[in-house]
Amino acid sequence: MVKKLFIPGPVDVHPDILQAMASPMIGHRMPEYAALHGRVTAGLKRVLATDGRVFLATSSAFGVMEGAVRNLVAKRCVNFCNGAFSDKWHDVTRRCGKEADAVKVEWGKPITPEIVDQALATGRYDAITLIHNETSTGVMSPLPEIARVLRNYPDVVSIIDTVSSMSALPVPVDELGIDCCIFGVQKAFALPPGLAVFTASDKALARARTVEGRGYYFDFLEFEANDVKNNTPSTPCISHIYAMDRQLERFFAEGLEQRWARHRQLAGMVREWVADRGYGFFADEPYRSVTLTCALNTRGTDLARLKKMLGERGYAFDDGYGTIKGKTFRIAHMGDMQRTDLEEFLATADECLVELA
Repeated sequence: MVKKLFIPGPVDVHPDILQAMASPMIGHRMPEYAALHGRVTAGLKRVLATDGRVFLATSSAFGVMEGAVRNLVAKRCVNFCNGAFSDKWHDVTRRCGKEADAVKVEWGKPITPEIVDQALATGRYDAITLIHNETSTGVMSPLPEIARVLRNYPDVVSIIDTVSSMSALPVPVDELGIDCCIFGVQKAFALPPGLAVFTASDKALARARTVEGRGYYFDFLEFEANDVKNNTPSTPCISHIYAMDRQLERFFAEGLEQRWARHRQLAGMVREWVADRGYGFFADEPYRSVTLTCALNTRGTDLARLKKMLGERGYAFDDGYGTIKGKTFRIAHMGDMQRTDLEEFLATADECLVELA
């Protein structure tokens, strides 16, 4: 049975996108590919609100997250951790042989500007990693406020993961001053997994030039050299880039403001449903994600059984992640999801809850 996905990713992919992926293949060193690549990166610059470089990498976002650490950490990195994926980024940083410290806060809590300022005021760090929207907990840290703090530390390179937030709300890269913004495409972008996008500011590229052991596949300087030719260092996932080209057309047809508003409306629907059904929220109100809601299982619902029942009805639903499994559950509301999709899912969830009562 093919299930409709209400999990935190991958998300459902529109038929138009699947059709675009079936486009005839072209050589990645042909002029036709350069035209496609240039069109896609130009569209992405509109979404990211940047005049800087936007690179395409054939990998999951974690590939580029590792690459960013290898390219941009010269002295010592501070990894801000408030969930499973930010914890993992610290592990990745250490596995890359970099000096790094984890600044951890309780799961369900955000990384605040004060926490960032306190760490950077020590003068120990030349790079930070931060996840904007922690997918494991449904917590969105206040990126604009954190960005204002970062301006006080011009020697620190910022590496920001927007994997489950980019395109669901404005993340103006240039205005925020982000040095390296990273995201995958299988969440709010609503494409199949396998393509990562990242930016690199002049400051980031200058840092990379001073760092040894960058490797090859994710060497930022290789990406920079190929970018001027509208190309990539190694063979790209051309079918995914066709899909991105089509999706960007769909973004602009809907309108970015309208897309952001739709995500806010869907988030509001899920939050209202969670509260009305007697569940709590894992994140405090100012820090709740607009792309997925992490609810507290205050009713003691048998989530494994609920997941099975929804699966039998054609819906994929996700329990909590890691240490909060069973204590929480997550409902995604991002990508190309429409109000009718969510209404259908929540009505079916209500039927299942009645049976479980």
